[in-house]
Amino acid sequence: MKFLPGRRFVLRSASLFMACSLFVAPAWAAQSARDFVNSLGTQLVTIVNSPISLPEKREKVLPLLQKNVDIDAIARYCLGRYWKVATPEEQKEYLQLFHQTLVGAITDKLGDYRGVSFSIGAVTSSGNEDSVETTLVRPQQPPAKMQWIVSRASGSEKVVDVIGEGASLRMTQRQDYASYIARNGGKVSALISALKRQIANHSAAQQ
Repeated sequence: MKFLPGRRFVLRSASLFMACSLFVAPAWAAQSARDFVNSLGTQLVTIVNSPISLPEKREKVLPLLQKNVDIDAIARYCLGRYWKVATPEEQKEYLQLFHQTLVGAITDKLGDYRGVSFSIGAVTSSGNEDSVETTLVRPQQPPAKMQWIVSRASGSEKVVDVIGEGASLRMTQRQDYASYIARNGGKVSALISALKRQIANHSAAQQ
């Protein structure tokens, strides 16, 4: 099964997100998005580079993700048209499972990195979303270019996508989910069952 959100989020980090529709952001919006990503990135890098244990890193990263990443919005986007097909009970269960798979996959990768640094580049905007370019530097690896998509729709900044190496987290995940549901009779319950198995396998691997 090909839909591990966290794997793409951390290792590949995502795709060109309709670049042709982006325009230069107003100065206030650009600065706000730049400050937001710089603050979040600095906190994440500090945790990743710290000498504390992996469980302690996970404990510190979790509230950062919950506060600064709009996981519910990403989850709904990834389910696409099937969000309206799902029953209220399925929607609720899917959101809970998506939180677990995304956050779990991200925090699992924290131990893979040491000596990480990053820099902020240009900021562009489309509607209520700002795209903040960053460069991630890891020892003995080429610099990784990434774009953080920050939404202002809720009145405060939230990350809703990460783009890099030709793949978008939410767009790629949406395609994977749609394909899986279509292969399983158009039932959202099939995806929910698959996510449950994924979480169970992950928990077993951690023991």
